Amino acid sequence: MASPLDGIRVLDLTRYLAGPFCTMMLADYGAEVIKVEAREGREFRPAGASRDTYFFLSANRGKRSITLDLRKPKGRQVLLRLLEEADILVENFRPGVMERLGLGGEALLSRFPRLIYCGISGFGRTGPYAERPGFDQIAQGMSGFMALTGTEASGPTRAGVAISDLLGGLFAAHGIQLALLARERTGRGQIVDTSLLEATIGVLTWGAGMYFEAGRDPGPAGQHHPLSSPYGRFEARDGFLNLAAGSDAMWKKVAEMLGRPDWLDDERFRDAPARVRNRDALTQEIEVMLGEADVTEWVERFNQIGVPCGPVLTIAQVFDDPQVLARGMLAELPHPEIGTFKTTGLPIKLSDTPGRIERRPPLHGEHTQEVLAENGWDEAEIAALRDDEVI
Repeated sequence: MASPLDGIRVLDLTRYLAGPFCTMMLADYGAEVIKVEAREGREFRPAGASRDTYFFLSANRGKRSITLDLRKPKGRQVLLRLLEEADILVENFRPGVMERLGLGGEALLSRFPRLIYCGISGFGRTGPYAERPGFDQIAQGMSGFMALTGTEASGPTRAGVAISDLLGGLFAAHGIQLALLARERTGRGQIVDTSLLEATIGVLTWGAGMYFEAGRDPGPAGQHHPLSSPYGRFEARDGFLNLAAGSDAMWKKVAEMLGRPDWLDDERFRDAPARVRNRDALTQEIEVMLGEADVTEWVERFNQIGVPCGPVLTIAQVFDDPQVLARGMLAELPHPEIGTFKTTGLPIKLSDTPGRIERRPPLHGEHTQEVLAENGWDEAEIAALRDDEVI
């Protein structure tokens, strides 16, 4: 069956994580993604290294790779010729870089009016910070995300993955698909502009809502839900679990199953606001009871009575979990450098037009000859580009 983006061609000029993650998602659902890379090599792969690192491998499956020196006029001419057959260009240079090369969004749209041009930056194309360099942790801090993450003891804490980069890539892919839909109606392309800062602010939701309502910073969220208790991370005999008693009915089940019906008559725990106010005392008492058995037993018992509960897994445990495997969230492909390439599966399952993971991450410049030949360059022209160090 065809995938949703079959027939869509993407020129991927991106580096690091936000841009590659965006274009990888497009490739997962059928787009032909041509990764345009510098001749000199890849980020985070030292000269002489025998293989690509996890950083590149984790965000570049499904693509073909060509090398091209865009600093040279002939390199820019090659890109323009490729754009004649392209639907989308994605870049994550600092604003102004593409314009200085004569390849900015407005210039390209005037020449290719159906093109969708997506730029991902640290802070967006306009505003006082537009030309600042922007990396993930900078955006995590400036968005308020870090202020909501962690505990009072830890202080502001970064996420365990590059969440601002990943959100930037997600919103970019979403914007590109909206632009494709609009192009179906109007026949015109447009510029898609997003940034790490805006993407992270865009998911603050109730974190920002608490400030809007109360007029004061909510502070770090810690390990527990701000509006409900018991709803958070608890320690059992052999590890941690998450328990979410999100209603009074669930709270009653928790108290009864733990053999503490007296909690239901305790003024400290009589309703949700009281339990939130006395969260520390309740957590301590619950953990005394949980210390009598292992995580696996508690997870089974809570779920049997209809109270959401799950273990806090390590990454190794995640990819051995039967639900994760049943949902195809681990994929494996052969790879010439590392033998077997393992990657996360597709989080969106479409019944009629599914995505697919069929192509491993490309080697550096692996498809230069192939792609140029497909797009009309003959062997002599390709050889001349090599001689001129354009490709």
